[in-house]
Amino acid sequence: MQFEERTIKVIIDDSKCLDCKTHACAAGCKLFDRGILVIKDGKPALGGDVEFAKRTGTECLACEYECWFRGNKAITIEAPIPGLEEYKKKYGVV
Repeated sequence: MQFEERTIKVIIDDSKCLDCKTHACAAGCKLFDRGILVIKDGKPALGGDVEFAKRTGTECLACEYECWFRGNKAITIEAPIPGLEEYKKKYGVV
């Protein structure tokens, strides 16, 4: 599963979620964000449609943090930084 907020993409490998005991991602989302992630059938799901996520998500990164430290390391967030690749090329940063 994956969805986008305003400037980030949340990618969830839900095959890792079925045996998760904590569902820390949804708990973190409820505590630090607006609770856009809920647990359905043992896996994280959006509490609304994709437009709901873009409209209400605060890009707090709590779901990824909580999953990595208290869950099954199933969530990755991509947060593109405009101009980063050009900067790295210009200054020889690999």
